[in-house]
Amino acid sequence: MKYIAYKGSHNLFCRLFGKKQIRVLMAGLEFAGKTTILYKLKLGKIVETNRTLGYNVETVEYKNICFTIWDVCNRDYFRPIWRHYFEDTQGVIIFVLDSNNREFISEAREELQKILQEDVFRDAQLLVLANKQDLPEAMNVSELTDKMGLNDLKRRTWHIQATSAIQGNGLVEGLKLVVR
Repeated sequence: MKYIAYKGSHNLFCRLFGKKQIRVLMAGLEFAGKTTILYKLKLGKIVETNRTLGYNVETVEYKNICFTIWDVCNRDYFRPIWRHYFEDTQGVIIFVLDSNNREFISEAREELQKILQEDVFRDAQLLVLANKQDLPEAMNVSELTDKMGLNDLKRRTWHIQATSAIQGNGLVEGLKLVVR
C-alpha cells in the first residue's frame, strides 16, 4: 500500500505540472556514494548519510522532468522487488562507481552485469557515474569504460559521466545525458 500511495501522489504531482516521469534505479557497490548523490541532487547539499539497508526514494526535478530515484542497497534479496516498481516503464539505471577503489572494480562490473541481465531493465538506459573524481588516485572515465566493459554493451544506450558527489561536479550533466 505504501508504494501505491507514493506512486499515485507522485504521478498526480507530475501530471498537474505537465512533467515527464522517469523512474531510476540507482545501484552500485557499498560506499560508492549513491545516497550522497541522491541527496545532493534533491537538496543541493551534502547530508550525513548512513549505510543504506533497504532503499531511499526521492523525486528530483530537472527542467520538465520528474526523476523518481530509487537508491537501493547492494543485496540480492532486494532484487525480486525491483520488477514491481519498474515493470512497464522506460527507466534508467544509474550505476555509481567509486572511481578511487581499484580493488573492487571487477566486483562492480559483475554487479552491473547482474542488473543488466534483469528482464525488467531490458530497455533501460544506463548512466554510469564515475564518482569520487576529486580524489587523486581516481580512475578516469576512459579507464573505467574499459574496466567495466561498457563498449561491449551493444544493445543498450549507455553513458558514463565523471562526478564528485561531495563537490557536486558532473551530477546535473549526468541527468542531461539521459534526457537527450
